[in-house]
Order: sequence, then C-alpha cells, then structure tokens
Amino acid sequence: MQIKLSQEEIAERCGLHPTYIGQVERGEKNATIESIGKISSGLGIPLSRLFENLDISNDIKTNYPAQAYALVQSLDLNEQKKLVGILRDIIEFR
Repeated sequence: MQIKLSQEEIAERCGLHPTYIGQVERGEKNATIESIGKISSGLGIPLSRLFENLDISNDIKTNYPAQAYALVQSLDLNEQKKLVGILRDIIEFR
C-alpha cells in the first residue's frame, strides 16, 4: 500500500518538522525511536510494519546491535525482561 503524501503533510500528521522528515528520507539524519513512533502513528500503520522488510543477514557478523536483537528475540518475554535488567546493571556498573 502506498500513501501519496508530501513531506509537509507527513510532518503535520506526525507532529514533526518538514525539514526533519526530508533529512530522514534522504538519509541525512537518523530518526530516533521516538520519531519513528510518531511517524508510525501519524501514518496510521503499526510500528512493526516499518521494520518488516529490513534485511540484517548480510552484515550480521559485524553488526553487534543486530546480533543482540536476534539473541533477545529468541528468548521468551520473561527471559527478555531479565536480560534487559542484566544489561542495564552492566551498563550502570561500568
């Protein structure tokens, strides 16, 4: 499904600045997770849909965040919660 909107229309729907939308679209800025959430809501699509076609398999060996994500995704929800707590403890400790 394609939605034909201008950057200005997208920005207005999402509560973001049109310049920011353009910079993200051109790859000049990396969107924060907060902005991605606003874009998802503004477009009326689930957040997961924005990520469903990502292919991280090509660079998984050198993409440590992708490796961590894959490991966490393989766990059940309770294990995920525990792991996030452990990671927070490690980060705070260092």
